[in-house]
Amino acid sequence: MTTLPLPDVTGSDAALRRFLHGLPGVDQVGAEGRAAALATRSIKRDAKLWAIDLAIGVTDLTTLEGADTPGKVRALCAKALRPDPTDDGVPPVAAVCVYPDMVPVAVEHTAGRDVRVASVATAFPSGRASLDVKLADTKAAVAAGAHEIDMVIDRGAFLAGRYGAVAEEIVATKQACGDAHLKVILETGELATLDNVRRASWLAILSGADFIKTSTGKIAPASTRPVVLVMLEAVRDALPMLDRRVGVKAAGGIRTTKDAIRYLVLVNEIAGPEWLTPDLFRIGASSLLNDLLMQRVKQRTGAYAGPDYFTID
Repeated sequence: MTTLPLPDVTGSDAALRRFLHGLPGVDQVGAEGRAAALATRSIKRDAKLWAIDLAIGVTDLTTLEGADTPGKVRALCAKALRPDPTDDGVPPVAAVCVYPDMVPVAVEHTAGRDVRVASVATAFPSGRASLDVKLADTKAAVAAGAHEIDMVIDRGAFLAGRYGAVAEEIVATKQACGDAHLKVILETGELATLDNVRRASWLAILSGADFIKTSTGKIAPASTRPVVLVMLEAVRDALPMLDRRVGVKAAGGIRTTKDAIRYLVLVNEIAGPEWLTPDLFRIGASSLLNDLLMQRVKQRTGAYAGPDYFTID
């Protein structure tokens, strides 16, 4: 792995291109095999209950529909704060994610609690707008109280090799975020190869991302374990070049407790246990939460609670 100082890598488009194309190629067969092998790991019952609570605590609940209403966002916040109203032992989720115009509603209904408010911005989900529009979108969400901004990269620019343009947008959006954290969505389903996933991960990291995120949830395939493995390798390998850890968010396509635990194993084995915290790993899968709650009841009581026992998202 190169040890180029950070300023030399991002100082020019040519330097950035040399760095990204100098990264080792990804052995796709090897990455898929490693992810599959780690998915076979079994864990004991006590560890499984801990893992379920951890999975709940790193989950982001999301509503990003044109028909979103304040009432729907209030209900989402209520579920985020108390996923199971009958059990105070269930931790809250990490964050709720909404469109910028719904940020004030989410902020009001999570105020003073441990659930953060995230907002998509930068012409989500396409990322196709002028930089001025993207920055205005970001600033509006931050001004409304968002703690986290989810921006999506311009995949057209990335795939055309205009890495400097993509980096410039990330740097500008990071500046517009102020104290809010920036999650950079790579939309890996459109990047075609794991080599591109590695390059996009490094590009986002070197440009100031606090998190790198797989997907908008609007494009298939969304999150896959080989893709997340490559992203975890990037944040792990970038650590010696940075004075901070960069987080990873696996978004979309994770629907069962078994899936969620497989991702937690992946994080532990590839990046390390330091990443097993909401500050450094997230799962974006609203439909996952009810399965986690049902499996939690099963682990504690030995009996399944039906899906009707929990509120529908």
